[in-house]
Amino acid sequence: MDDLVALCKRRGFIFQSHEIYGGLQGLYDYGPLGVELKNNLKQSWWSSMVYDRDDVEGLDASILTHPNVLKYSGHEDTFTDPLVDCKSCGLRFREDQVPEQCKGEELTEPREFNLMFKTNVGPIDDGSSYAYLRPETAQQIFTNFKNIIDSTSRTLPFGIAQIGKAFRNEITPRNFIFRVREFEQMELEFFVNPGSDEEWHEKWVESRKQWWVDQGIESSKISLLNVTGDDLAHYSKSTIDLMYEFPHGLEELEGIANRTDFDLGSHSKNQDELDIKSTITPNNSSNAKLAVKDITTNKLIVPYVIEPSAGVDRGVLAILNEAYTVEKLDDGKERVVLAFKPHLAPIKAAVIPLKKNNNDLVLKAIELKNTLQKLRVGRVVVENTGNIGKNYRKHDEIGTPVCITVDFDTLDKGTVTIRDRDTMQQATMDIKKVPEHFKDLFLS
Repeated sequence: MDDLVALCKRRGFIFQSHEIYGGLQGLYDYGPLGVELKNNLKQSWWSSMVYDRDDVEGLDASILTHPNVLKYSGHEDTFTDPLVDCKSCGLRFREDQVPEQCKGEELTEPREFNLMFKTNVGPIDDGSSYAYLRPETAQQIFTNFKNIIDSTSRTLPFGIAQIGKAFRNEITPRNFIFRVREFEQMELEFFVNPGSDEEWHEKWVESRKQWWVDQGIESSKISLLNVTGDDLAHYSKSTIDLMYEFPHGLEELEGIANRTDFDLGSHSKNQDELDIKSTITPNNSSNAKLAVKDITTNKLIVPYVIEPSAGVDRGVLAILNEAYTVEKLDDGKERVVLAFKPHLAPIKAAVIPLKKNNNDLVLKAIELKNTLQKLRVGRVVVENTGNIGKNYRKHDEIGTPVCITVDFDTLDKGTVTIRDRDTMQQATMDIKKVPEHFKDLFLS
């Protein structure tokens, strides 16, 4: 983890938020390379969920959340943790996470701690008008269920996908970007007919595992955990966690839950007219029936929900960890490589003029860079900061799949040198063929 944190700061992936003022615990900022990696991961998820399927719609809902939403979803009752203070060391812990060295010391009585951030709405801060920063992206999907049904004429099964920020007042943020107070989620709520939920749950577990493999994580490094007992969320019939060996240990990368009809049932009006199987809180505030008509029986049914939910930040950490490679070279030296899958690489290609002070080479490099950038495959840069060897090492370390050297043969013969990040092999290519080669590398 120390190596990853150091690399992330040195190369501009991730910084401690507000570092010039001592930092804020549990908050991080994504730098020039980090924002590219993060956006590429989100785009890969969005493409697989929305573009590659014919049964999913997208959504981008508000972060500020009406209190009733979190009342009827159960968050106001369940998003609290009992805290105790150790009178010996003065530190505060969750009641179930007291470290061994404090268990023999005098502890205070447990006190409830709210995990949700609350904020005033409107000009008068008297506590009468407030909202929450959403603790998850799921609830606005459920409250928009009828809007999306009405505007798209979707029928079961279908899903609603959303990527967005969520906020949890974590007691002890830890392990770099793994557990933070402000984070981003990639969530799908997939609505199915009751009775088909278990089959769909299995399908989504396999689909989500394969997606992570496609992002560069070895299948053998992902294990499945069947969540049971007190660890099972109050809304869940069954949850399977995809577990990954992070630098700090085996932890959840993504959870796939069978939420049954709890969510739509909880937010629906006239609940007694619907055959809701889950245990829900009576709702006299909603103005919509969140149900669909069964075309065979002409009766209203409340769909069951399968939810694959992944943290973007955890995903970034897993991808960084998986890509981080230290290789021994023939000359006895080492090189650090971030062996990203090409579609995730923050920089897709670096165009390097052989001599940084040669105006003809620099202009030719800029011209080639602009040509490749117009293909809209991803970010392309001109690297004109040092000698060719150091430039190669820099782009190995930040995961650039290909470096293209513009040299004097480029001016005389119209050729460039293409270097592959993973093999370090170099090949001469006609500069006119580079755009097609570039597209083949990233779009094939």
